[in-house]
Amino acid sequence: MPIHHDGDSARRDDDADHEFTYESGDQDYDDQDDDDNDRDDDYDEWDTRAPRIHGGGGGGSGRYVGLTALSTLLPGAGLIPTRRRGLGLVLFLGALLLGALALFYAWRKGFVVAALDLAVRPGLLMGLLVATIVGALLWCFGILTTARETTPGGPGRGWRALFAAICCAVIVAPAATAVRYLTIQHDVITVLTGNGNNDDVEANAWADQPRVNILLLGSDAGDDRIGVRTDSMMVASIDTESGDTVLFSLPRNLEHAPIPSSNPLSKLYPNGYDCGDECLLNGIWTLATDHAEQDPALFAGDDNPGLTSTRDVIGEILGLDIDRTLVVNLQGFRALVDAMGGVDINVKERVCVDCQLKNGRIVFAHGIEKWIEPGEQHLNGNLALWYARSRAGSDDFNRMRRQRCVTAAILNQADPVALLRNYPALADVVKDNVAVDIPQSELPAWAQLVGTLQDSGSIRSLPITNQVVKVTNPDYAKIRDVVQDALNPPPPASETSAPSSTPSPSDSSSPTPTQPTDEVEDISTAC
Repeated sequence: MPIHHDGDSARRDDDADHEFTYESGDQDYDDQDDDDNDRDDDYDEWDTRAPRIHGGGGGGSGRYVGLTALSTLLPGAGLIPTRRRGLGLVLFLGALLLGALALFYAWRKGFVVAALDLAVRPGLLMGLLVATIVGALLWCFGILTTARETTPGGPGRGWRALFAAICCAVIVAPAATAVRYLTIQHDVITVLTGNGNNDDVEANAWADQPRVNILLLGSDAGDDRIGVRTDSMMVASIDTESGDTVLFSLPRNLEHAPIPSSNPLSKLYPNGYDCGDECLLNGIWTLATDHAEQDPALFAGDDNPGLTSTRDVIGEILGLDIDRTLVVNLQGFRALVDAMGGVDINVKERVCVDCQLKNGRIVFAHGIEKWIEPGEQHLNGNLALWYARSRAGSDDFNRMRRQRCVTAAILNQADPVALLRNYPALADVVKDNVAVDIPQSELPAWAQLVGTLQDSGSIRSLPITNQVVKVTNPDYAKIRDVVQDALNPPPPASETSAPSSTPSPSDSSSPTPTQPTDEVEDISTAC
């Protein structure tokens, strides 16, 4: 039947077609196998050398630039969209964790205190130095791996290599600067405090001590001077809880300075340093040094008898236990102020610069008249030094007030950014011109204390002026009483108590810069 015949014919046609297709398919399958083998060879070549087509993922140069830059901004982040996803996640999450821990530590302690705490721990500085080097290398490895995985085919290999090199330089340059600064800081701490006690850090050096007293000495030692004279002498008594500080400054020309029995000089001067106007307080350092050279057994085992004796005598005068001492000479002072970017001072009276007093007249060096004028002034290191030291045209008590003002300005205005920017030059000066007797184990506690002072503490001052003491015949018992009153002020008087007298207009007015006071006052009032 036609219909059956057509069906058989159709089936035969289908079989023929199927046979043809099958034969063609064999040829196609063989060709496909060859193509697959070729692609495998291409893939192996791409995997072992550099991505040309597959690595681009269709993104071309845009994808290369974007992902390489992303790995520069965030370690390993540019690898996450590539086949190196695992490596990218490890680098990215590791950097994220370390960054979060650092921010938490800084937030918990305060950023300034955290930086100070780090800066005074030599062991931690070395650990951070190593971590910085390793971190920079891993970061660059992530950048280069990202560039390799995303490099497209075609021309432009030169500029792509240059782009990857620039991205690595963006990381290496600040890392190298950080390594340099960490090395410098480690050297400074080691020079100033010695090599011992690096890891023996005290958790709370002031746990049982309500106040800590540090002696601040300005030395005029120099190549053109014989011996060391303490040009300025000041004690900062700091409340260890609040950071509130009282500055006591002493006249350099005090006579009859008492020498405690614990100091070897007391054997030679049992009644104090008493030989008239040639035996002044600022000569104690040289006195002890000279006697130690003449009789080495006198200060046996003491590497710095001048510093020890000055500290002992000043502690005896004020009735305070001096815990630590910091000595800065003139060059170090100038460098410190310059590294800060200068200090702002409210100048109360004209102060001459590069000057001296001769026959009752102010004489300027090279005949050039220079003055620091009254008013708000921004002083560099040299001008701040002259403001603190100049005696021409003013007395020693006025000079003491200016020294306290400069000291307070340095404590309050120290800018970490400016110090960091100028620190390499400053560090060289510090190592040669600053001396401290603070062991490394105490440095973290001092960093915490300085941070508290800057954050919430107040600074008051009490000059030991001629209102308190007569320099030629000092009443040292009165000095000690005044010091204790300043540290432990009496409670405020009752509001119901009547005043003993009505102050006159002249009594209520503030003293002029040349009128010394014997009262403790906020440093801003004196300055």
